[in-house]
Amino acid sequence: MRSRLRFRNVDATPSDPVETWPFEGVLAAVERGSLVDWRRLIAAVRREPWGPVARDLEQALQVVRPYGTAPLLERALVRARVATVEAEREEVARRGRAALESSGLARAAFAERVGTSNSRLSTYLSGRVVPASTMLVRMERVAARASHATPQAAKRERC
Repeated sequence: MRSRLRFRNVDATPSDPVETWPFEGVLAAVERGSLVDWRRLIAAVRREPWGPVARDLEQALQVVRPYGTAPLLERALVRARVATVEAEREEVARRGRAALESSGLARAAFAERVGTSNSRLSTYLSGRVVPASTMLVRMERVAARASHATPQAAKRERC
C-alpha cells in the first residue's frame, strides 16, 4: 500500500525517510496521513524513542490532541519508550551479572568489593533496581581487576 500523503511548503516528500521530515511533515502525517504513514512514524519512534522524530511527534500530538489518531499515536510513543526502558534495565542487570561471573568472586565478596550489600547487589542483578551508572562502572572495574588477580588471591576471595 502506498501513501497518498502530500506535504505543502516542506522541503521533503512523504517518500523520504521519516527522519528527514521537518516538524510540518510529521504534523501533516498525523493530521492527514494514512496507516502507511503512521506505521513509518512509529517505526522511527521505536528506533529512537527520544530522538528527533519522537520529539516532533510529541509536539504534533499536542497540536492535534485529542482528535483523530492522536490518542493511538500517543500510546504507541509511550509503549516504545516503556519497551526501551525495560530493555535498558535488563541490559544493565545482564552487565552486572556478567561482571560478577567474570570476576570469579563469590557474590558476597563481589558486593563488598563494589561497596554494597549482598541483598542490594541481588536487586541490581535481578533488574528490580537499576544501579547508578557509577556503580555499574565500579562493578565492571572490580570484575576486570579480580579476573586478572593471582589464583591464590582469587581463591581467598571465593571463600
